Amino acid sequence: MAAPVTVIVTPGPPPSLDLHGPLTHRALEAALAALPPCTPTLHRHTETHHTLQVPPPPFPAGALADLLASPPSGDPASAPRRTADGPACGRTGPAGAPEAVLATAPAAPLQRDVLLDALARPGAGLHVGQVYWRWHGPLDTDRFTAAWQSLADREAVLRAALARPVRDTGPRIAVHPHAAVEILRHGHQETDWPTLLAGERARAFDLRRPGPLRIALLDDPPAGQDGGAPSARILLTYHQVLLDRPSIRTLLGAFYRAYLADGRVPGGDRRPDVRDHLHWLGAQDPGPARAFWSRAAPAPGAATLPARPAARTTGRLGHGRTRQTLSAAEAVRLREWAARWGAGESTALHTAWALQLYRPAADLDAKARPVAFAATVSGRGILLEGVEALPGRMRNPLPVHLVVDPAAPLRRLIDDLTCRVLDAAAYEWVSAGQIQAWAGASPADGRITESLIVFEPPARREHGHGESAYREELAAEGVRVDPPEALGPLTGVPFTLTAQHAADGSLVLTAVHDRTRLSDNAAALILSQTAGLLRELPFCTDRSTTVAEALGLLSGARVPPVTIRPSGGLRRLREAAHPGAGTICLIPPPDAAPDCYGGLAGLHPGPEALATLSAPADAADFLTGLRPALATGEPLVLACYSGAGALACEIADRIAAHGWYPPFVVIAGTADGGPDSARALTRALTSATARPG
Repeated sequence: MAAPVTVIVTPGPPPSLDLHGPLTHRALEAALAALPPCTPTLHRHTETHHTLQVPPPPFPAGALADLLASPPSGDPASAPRRTADGPACGRTGPAGAPEAVLATAPAAPLQRDVLLDALARPGAGLHVGQVYWRWHGPLDTDRFTAAWQSLADREAVLRAALARPVRDTGPRIAVHPHAAVEILRHGHQETDWPTLLAGERARAFDLRRPGPLRIALLDDPPAGQDGGAPSARILLTYHQVLLDRPSIRTLLGAFYRAYLADGRVPGGDRRPDVRDHLHWLGAQDPGPARAFWSRAAPAPGAATLPARPAARTTGRLGHGRTRQTLSAAEAVRLREWAARWGAGESTALHTAWALQLYRPAADLDAKARPVAFAATVSGRGILLEGVEALPGRMRNPLPVHLVVDPAAPLRRLIDDLTCRVLDAAAYEWVSAGQIQAWAGASPADGRITESLIVFEPPARREHGHGESAYREELAAEGVRVDPPEALGPLTGVPFTLTAQHAADGSLVLTAVHDRTRLSDNAAALILSQTAGLLRELPFCTDRSTTVAEALGLLSGARVPPVTIRPSGGLRRLREAAHPGAGTICLIPPPDAAPDCYGGLAGLHPGPEALATLSAPADAADFLTGLRPALATGEPLVLACYSGAGALACEIADRIAAHGWYPPFVVIAGTADGGPDSARALTRALTSATARPG
């Protein structure tokens, strides 16, 4: 049998692969599978040692290829440069001239949470939000485009992107000097509205390129022979790593102001901006927040979905949406009822949801039980001047945990919810990932709650900001714009409930659910029951009502099933010798036996943990399992036998595309090579993990 072939792919220079052993067809195939598409040149040094040198491809395929094609580390032009604001990425433009040095700042903890959610399924529309409205009257495309471009020149967040990954750091944000706003206008015969909505949501953002927002216009069919005014639908699609819904409101107001000023936003770069927010976060003392959230984090065993576990899968993929509406009269009644209890509409919604979470247990016994869900806070209640009108990702889903006691008065439950949300608001800049780490909880998929409640406050004309402030001036130009509507982002949690007021005063409840966990019928039933509680609570409760009596409103209602959450964790072959030693993730080839890496635990002398998944497993499966390692920033190496190199490099490339420095990829031997292959992989791993810095 030929000697095993060893391929070591490193994300730093020099851009070469070492092949130890005879240069066989299988060896070359394994080496090429580990590389991004490019044309290699081969140089033979001895009969047993070959080096495959990779010239820089003209168009690098992703961040990993970009790093592989970097100049050698001894080249001064390639060394990271530092500015007063921190490390910067020096890059070379197409003509060879150096581009501007970009000052960077560490991504906010909330942004890291979003990136960890998104990297496993980059094309699934996770954390991609959409806002749309109709424009009635003449629409000057050039003026429209100029207004948005002027806004991008003024608002740093519209020129922001993930910085080029740097070793030993997590994701960083850079603000570029210029970013072209993407605006596409479609004729009414080119596409239809549902297709445009779905296509724009599914079209992935390249977060390494500046511009977290893109715009599409769809002209309506002509109004006919009566000379009616033309109209068009406008769709804004944005990524939540840098923007949130309040940001879109602020940007829309600024856009209308620019459009009315012939496409120019007065003034220069506005401050504060996303950089000021990131620097503010970096200056905070996490001690008090850690002390608070260590006590307030959800306890293990809390009810997190209003359903009973079911072993049978739904057999569906993707996400579904369903909607319920409380009439304007019902919304007013709910608001007045909440006010009598000293609470707001959002607390009324939280109360109904806490009852829903407890209800499956209430059918079993009448014991007090913990429940947990996430609720959004604005993130703008911080001591940063001008933050209330600052576009950026600040809206934050924070966990709410409490014990529901059927024997207690309902007013106590309402008061408890009010106090818990207010207490959380004192540390609303803390992320769920930080809370999870401080509380010592480590679910494999990184989530400590499984439902999210979002309450959208009504639009206000505060300080002249917001799109509603400019409708009268637009009307003077023959333009009428409808109030914007939102399709909330897919958040990654199984069930998200959003409440927002419509123009007629009604309260619209929209549920977005993960179809792998909840069927469409189950999600519709949960939403219908929640809406029913909100309608009935104002009629059937007073100061003496108990929680058990409020739960009686759901008496006889069916409890839907929910598929048991998959573990999502890697299978550990060996634990790390000490904290921070890192993890070696072993990627099995497609047809490998489940125990193909079983003997490696006793051979590899390093301190790293060894973990794997059984084949077949795709990049999303591995990235979900690697989330804890990426969240903590511990060292990570990907290793495999020949045949899994392409998958390993895909995983590394996705990690780099979401802001982390790509891990080493080590390929050696074959799955059916026996002890010799295991020893070859061990030697390659020892070499890779021993490399300095």
